[in-house]
Amino acid sequence: MKKIAIVTGASSGIGREFVKLLLKGREVEEIWAVARNKEKLERLKNRFGARIKTYSVDLSDLDAILKFGEMIKHHKPDIKYLINSAGYAKFCSYDNLSIRQTLNMIDVNCSAVVVMTLLSIPYMRRGSHILNLSSQASFQPLPFQNVYSSTKSFVRNYSRALNVELKEKGIRVTVVCPGWMRTALYRRAEIGAEKTVNNFFGMTSPEQVAGKAMRDAKAGKDMSVYGFYVKASHLAAKILPQKMMMKLWMMQQDF
Repeated sequence: MKKIAIVTGASSGIGREFVKLLLKGREVEEIWAVARNKEKLERLKNRFGARIKTYSVDLSDLDAILKFGEMIKHHKPDIKYLINSAGYAKFCSYDNLSIRQTLNMIDVNCSAVVVMTLLSIPYMRRGSHILNLSSQASFQPLPFQNVYSSTKSFVRNYSRALNVELKEKGIRVTVVCPGWMRTALYRRAEIGAEKTVNNFFGMTSPEQVAGKAMRDAKAGKDMSVYGFYVKASHLAAKILPQKMMMKLWMMQQDF
């Protein structure tokens, strides 16, 4: 049984950083890089070599994910890592998005995470890891990011609860809650809406976040939070009422 890691959103951003970290070690023989863009996946493979196997999958399409699951079933690998890092965001009011765009965000950020996890668990052994990308946005409701922040809250709660359920199997689940990162996700999220995010305080690099996430996963932590600002936000969300947290967010973004 070939030891592998599966990384979604692997062609860029934090997914790419996870691929680079996995390549530095020898825990896995292959990295199955999953993303939608075939050209970016090909560039990833050309740069990092034969240990990379690329799979173009539209994670908003359940049938496409299930087809990928059939391939897992055929090869029966030993999945040491599943890293769900693909994500989709739009910074705007509820009425700037179509119903289809809104549901697409839920499908990529929530449904794909759950389906990829359920497909992978049967091929994981004691000592395997699942890392799911949530966000600082999961700590409280965020007006003008209402769907995105809600999907990330789902990922955080799902991951932490699943970690308890999988404890007897020796499989660890770590949810990663970064703040603003310098990735293409945020460039794509800005659609020129009248009310949009304009304060990216505490911006950091995906390399730093991915490095801490891997260390926290290996240490058995169920949540990884990088940086003082994000940790302070997490603490504030535990102490302050949600209405006050939303008011602070609105003031910070000058809405």
